[in-house]
Amino acid sequence: MANDTLASLRVAPAKPFSLRQHDPGDTLGWNKEAAETELEAVKLRLDALQVRLFAEERRSVLLVLQAMDAAGKDGTIRNILSGLNPAGFHVTGFGVPGGPETQHDYLWRVHEMVPRKGVIGIFNRSHYEDVLVVRVKNFVPRSVWSKRFDHIRDFERMLGDEGTTVVKCFLYVSKDEQRERLQERVDDPEKRWKFRLGDLDDRTLWPKYQKAYEDAIGRTSTAAAPWYVVPADRNWVRNLAVAKILLHHLERLDPQLPEPEEGIEGVVVR
Repeated sequence: MANDTLASLRVAPAKPFSLRQHDPGDTLGWNKEAAETELEAVKLRLDALQVRLFAEERRSVLLVLQAMDAAGKDGTIRNILSGLNPAGFHVTGFGVPGGPETQHDYLWRVHEMVPRKGVIGIFNRSHYEDVLVVRVKNFVPRSVWSKRFDHIRDFERMLGDEGTTVVKCFLYVSKDEQRERLQERVDDPEKRWKFRLGDLDDRTLWPKYQKAYEDAIGRTSTAAAPWYVVPADRNWVRNLAVAKILLHHLERLDPQLPEPEEGIEGVVVR
C-alpha cells in the first residue's frame, strides 16, 4: 500500500478524531478487477512472511477487527487468510462473556488468547467491546468504562514491549449499506441464521455507537498500536486494505529465518 493511502486510513495519536473525516464508500483510487488480482499477490507475500515469522519464533502479530454488524469481519478474515498455512494463524471471536470469564477482569479472557510467538492472531471483536457495547447499552456506569481507555493503552503497550505487534482495523460501513446487508440476510435462507432481531435495536442506537467508536479509536490509537479506519461498503476495497495493512506491519518486522544447523550443507539424503 502506498504510504499516502496508509496515512489516510491510519488514525494519528493524540489528535481529535471524527468518523466524518472518513468515507465508508471510498475506493481509495482502486478498481475492483485490479484490486482482486492484487489481493492474491499480497496473500502470497503474507504467506512468505508468516513462514519466516513462524520460523523465527521471537515475535507475534495481533490484528484486531472491530465493526458494526454486517461490516464484514468474517468475510475479511476468510478472504485474506484463504490459501495461507493455518498453522501460523489463530482466529478468536469474542462473544458475550460467560462462565469463568465473568469472574475475572474484562481483559483476562483477552490476554489468554493473545498469539504466541511466531503466530499471527486475529481478533473478531475484542477487548474494545468493553468500551463500546457496555457503554452504549449501559451495562456498566460511565465511572467504570471511562477508566478502560487507560487500561487498554497500557495493555497494548505491554504486549508491544513483549514482542507482539498490535494492529487495529475498524471496518467502517455506512448505515445504508448495513441496511442492505441485513435485509439480504433476512431474505436469503442460507444467511438468515446470521440475523437476530437485536440487530434492529442496535440500528436505533447508531449515533451512540458512532460516538463510542470515535472516542475509543481516538483515545487508543497510538504509535505502537495504531487504529486504521477501513472503508467497508465495498468488500473488495475492505479486503485489500486490511491485507495491505497487515502486510505493511509484517514487512516492518522483517522476520528472518533462523540459521540452519551446522554441518547440513552438502548433506545428501539417501
